[in-house]
Order: sequence, then C-alpha cells, then structure tokens
Amino acid sequence: MQKINTLIMGAAGRDFHNFNTVFRDGSNADMYDVKAFTAEQIPGIDDKKYPAELAGERYPEGIPIHPVKDLETLIKNLDIDLVVLAYSDLPYNYVMTQSARANAAGADFMLIGPKQTMLKSKKPVLSICAVRTGCGKSQTTRRVSQILKSKGKKVAAIRHPMPYGDLVKMTWQRFASIEDMKKQNCTIEEMEEYEHHIKAGNIVYAGVDYKQILERAEQEVDIVLWDGGNNDFPFYKSDLEIVILDPHRVGHELSYYPGQVNFIRADVLIINKADSAPPGSIDKLKEHIKKWNPTAKLIIADSEITVDNEDLIKGKKVLVVEDGPTVTHGEVKTGAGTIAAQRLGAQIIQHPEEFAVDSIKATYEKYSHLKGSGILPAMGYGEEQMKDLEETIARSGADAVVIGTPIDLTRIINIKIPAARVTYSLKEIDGNLEPIIDEFLAKHS
Repeated sequence: MQKINTLIMGAAGRDFHNFNTVFRDGSNADMYDVKAFTAEQIPGIDDKKYPAELAGERYPEGIPIHPVKDLETLIKNLDIDLVVLAYSDLPYNYVMTQSARANAAGADFMLIGPKQTMLKSKKPVLSICAVRTGCGKSQTTRRVSQILKSKGKKVAAIRHPMPYGDLVKMTWQRFASIEDMKKQNCTIEEMEEYEHHIKAGNIVYAGVDYKQILERAEQEVDIVLWDGGNNDFPFYKSDLEIVILDPHRVGHELSYYPGQVNFIRADVLIINKADSAPPGSIDKLKEHIKKWNPTAKLIIADSEITVDNEDLIKGKKVLVVEDGPTVTHGEVKTGAGTIAAQRLGAQIIQHPEEFAVDSIKATYEKYSHLKGSGILPAMGYGEEQMKDLEETIARSGADAVVIGTPIDLTRIINIKIPAARVTYSLKEIDGNLEPIIDEFLAKHS
C-alpha cells in the first residue's frame, strides 16, 4: 500500500502530541509517512528536528522542522499528500487560509479531533481549559487544586507542552520546586505556568511524550489535573471538563480554533473577570451559551486583583508588564497590571515599543495590536530575550514597574526600577465550584 506523505503544521506542542498518538503509536500509523513539521508562533524552534529517540523506529533520522512560510515549497519538494494543522488559539480565517494554501498546492488538509488523541488515564482526570489564551485559566486551576487538596487529594498538574529546548531531555519533566525550574532552564512562559502550582504544593509534569508523562504522574497522585494551555482541548480523556470564557473578548468563543471545541464540550463554563467586564458582555455570553452548550453548569466569577505595594503605583509614571502569550497571540489589551494601574490613578507609559530593543522590538512588529496599548509583554523564550526585556525596562524612564505576570519577574531578571507585583485569584460570585468537585469526587473516587 502506498503511504500517505504527511506534513504536520505546529508550534512545538499539539503537533508533537498528534504525531505521537496518531502517526507513531496509532492503529493506522503504517498508512502515513510523516515527512516534516512546520513551526509557527514560537521563536527558535524551526530548522530543528523532532529527534529519532522520540519519533520511533520508523523514523531513524528523526523528522525535520521547517519554517511555516515554506509550506508550499515543502508540499512540492516532498510530494506531500496530507497537511495536518496541529496548533491552537487560531482565528478561523487563519485556519482556512492554511487550508487554502495546502489545497492550492495540491494537498489535503486535516484537523484531528479528540477521539484519536485523548489518552485514557487510570486515575480520575479533571481538565481546565479556555476558549482563548488569557481567560484566567491559571487562577481557576489554583482554585480547583485548592479545593481538591482540602478534600485530602494529592494532585499532579499536567501542563500543556512548551518544549522549546532539547526535546530528548524534555521527553518528560517533573517540577516540585523553584530549583527544579532553574535546573531545567525554564523560559519565562514556562515559569508563568508552573510556579503557581509549585507554590501551592502541587507537582507539575510537562514535556513531549504525554503517554510517559501520564504513566509517571499516575504513580504518585489521586487526581490528574489537566492544565490546558493556548485554548487547546485536553490530551487526556477527562471526567470533568471546565472551560473559561472572557467577557472582554465576546465572540471569540465562536471564532477561534479550537476554543469553540472546548466551549461546546464543556461540562462547566466559567465566565471570569465579571468585575471588569464591559457592559452587556456577560449577557451576550449567556446568549451564546444558551445556543451552543445549554446543559453546561454556569459559574460567574470575579478576577480579584491585589497589589503588593500600592504606594509605588499611586499617581506615578509606570511601565506595565503583562503575561507574554496572553497579550501577544492572545490579543488581550487589558491585563491585570493595566487594570491595577488604572484603579490606582497611575500614568501608564503608552508606547513601550518606542524604547524596546531587539527581540522585544520585533515582538511589537509581529503583534502590531500592542503598539500604543501601554503594555510591555513579558517575553522570555531564552536568555537573550530575557536580556532584551531587562534592557527595555531599564530604558523606560518609569518611576515604577507594574508586574502583571503570574511569576515574580524580579527573581528572573534584574529590574533596577521599583516594582510592584499584581496578583489575581478566582472568586465565584454566582455559582460555586466546590459542590461540582464534590460530585466529581463522589462519582470517580
């Protein structure tokens, strides 16, 4: 039988998982010959290889990773029959543009769904996902893990992948301390997602091969908590799916892939950020819920914001630093740092792009919606980018820095200007997560 020459479009995450579950270990894997991956969104991951150690015996040389701009050339030169799109937080017009590119070059185009890619755990699985990056997933995960631990349950948070380094070394990773993150050279993005778990006493697993990761996590916990990222749907078959909506981006739950998949599948929907929601936005979301997922349990929640040193911000000229992925491809224009600065009457520097250096300046060019937003994204995919972020902050001329990222940025880079940290937590105001989790535990323990 002639094999189907396949190319997987990705961003170092879902693409590798789809390959592992469908094209390496799947029941029909022999039908396909994966010729290449393409890479998008994350700097420095293209022009590498998915290593032979992970690709399996059918790929002794590994699989090359190319820039996504070369898609048409790759389809032609590698005689590609099938293009598989395997990354997330994408507007529908972008998804269909990639389909058009593939079809115009002569190839079929595919999106692979949950049935083939969700692994089954021996332990109960509770997943937390969202319809967009930046909806408030991390604070919801903290709240859920707090409830589970109060019930005497030991929890492992398995995090959506961010493997941007040595993929073999990152086959599976376990984090139980801040020192573990330092030893494994975590990027700022990774630390933003792991640190809050570690401080709460949870074990965090991540990496590349999520079958191995699951098997290791199952050995030491009662509950597997899937901490989904980038609005992707879970890698594991979930016994309870919680999905978060953002009233600041009404309509995105119906126009982004695979956010709408999560929206339709959810057992529980949380409308977060009610305390800062634009007028009418929550009612509009309720209309969409009634049409697309009327059986889901609904919770309305505030995103409670606290500042560790308000006097540094009140009436001062401030530079606001927000979570990188949330404000770049997540397109959020009002983060927790911005809201805190506004509430405290600070003068926000509106054009950080004017003094941004090197890779940070390039970030503003790529994500033009950030220009004039008053937001500096906390980019840090490597040592050089962290240095660029540090220098950009130093050049700001601000009286103080407002840090709206989930981590203590002053621990990672040298910030010479006084800095105030903004933290945020989920507070249910209509509906309650605890009885929902009690029901989940009663059913699955």
